[in-house]
Amino acid sequence: MSPADNMLGEESIKKVLGVSGRKWAECTNTVHFALIKDLIIDLSPKVADLLHEGLDVLVYSGDKDFICNWRGGEAWTNALNWEGKEEWASQDYQDWNVSDKAAGSLKTYKNLKFLRVFDAGHMVPMNQPEVALKIVQDMISGKVLETEENEFVN
Repeated sequence: MSPADNMLGEESIKKVLGVSGRKWAECTNTVHFALIKDLIIDLSPKVADLLHEGLDVLVYSGDKDFICNWRGGEAWTNALNWEGKEEWASQDYQDWNVSDKAAGSLKTYKNLKFLRVFDAGHMVPMNQPEVALKIVQDMISGKVLETEENEFVN
């Protein structure tokens, strides 16, 4: 992660982020140990709550991630207990493109989306930065993974 570490360590970047005078560290044991208990908590009921509230939910995994493999992500989204479960199960994956290139496979029903990102590991933004940027931009803008080639409407 050295390019990101180098950038986040620059004073000009820290100023823009509003964290001047602080030292950048990729990960600290204090944070790691404070969050370790969350590794075994099933948060799928909370995701179902978000779906019931009508909020857009995107779950994505790199297809080369051996830590949180995409088949595991697919399995827990398929098992989610929510009002759209039956219809979700019948949906097929659609090609998802970014800049006219195959970037992933997308399964969508109403406000739930599952995206398998091609050629990405556990850190999708590091492996596929253009794709990760498109994901973030679409979620922030409310487009929810539209491309020129594919339009998905809630």
